[in-house]
Amino acid sequence: MTRALIIVDVQLDFCEGGSLAVEGGSAVAAGVTAHVAAHGGEYAAIVATADWHIDPGDHWSDEPDFVDSWPVHCEAETAGAEFRPELAGALDHVQAVFRKGQYAAAYSGFEGSTEVDGSPVGLADWLRQRDVTGVDVVGIATDHCVRATALDAVANGLEATVLLDLTAGVAPESTEAAVEAMRASGVTLRQST
Repeated sequence: MTRALIIVDVQLDFCEGGSLAVEGGSAVAAGVTAHVAAHGGEYAAIVATADWHIDPGDHWSDEPDFVDSWPVHCEAETAGAEFRPELAGALDHVQAVFRKGQYAAAYSGFEGSTEVDGSPVGLADWLRQRDVTGVDVVGIATDHCVRATALDAVANGLEATVLLDLTAGVAPESTEAAVEAMRASGVTLRQST
């Protein structure tokens, strides 16, 4: 099996001190860097996803419900959209960044694209072009973008594993629901060891 690592949304706004902070986000950034240092050579590809909002409509709200609407976060070209500094070691090995959500809500990394020879290429096609058949998914948040990315990986015919100790969830209840949804869809859930 040819595997890729997908690092989901380890951005400043989703970590401590950010506009939509998830507790444990900065620890995830450091953990992912350590994982790449130890296991990076086992992956055929390492990619990252990033929220990159320009005008995402009602995804942003001054009175967010934290289900479909959220405080302003990861605005394109702002500091909040940058990756956590603790992720720097892993980013040295990232071959492509898939930006998502420019003009709409986007939770799954498979909604994102990167530029190849001046044209946008989606994550599924990019992985297919490299004969990737399985992915490990890490990042933020377990109950939102990690969940959506893992479920879309399975929907795209990939074997998907979420390394739970390298993710951070928003809340215990929604994280547990996400874990159950992923398990029910055939996603493997384990520790990174």
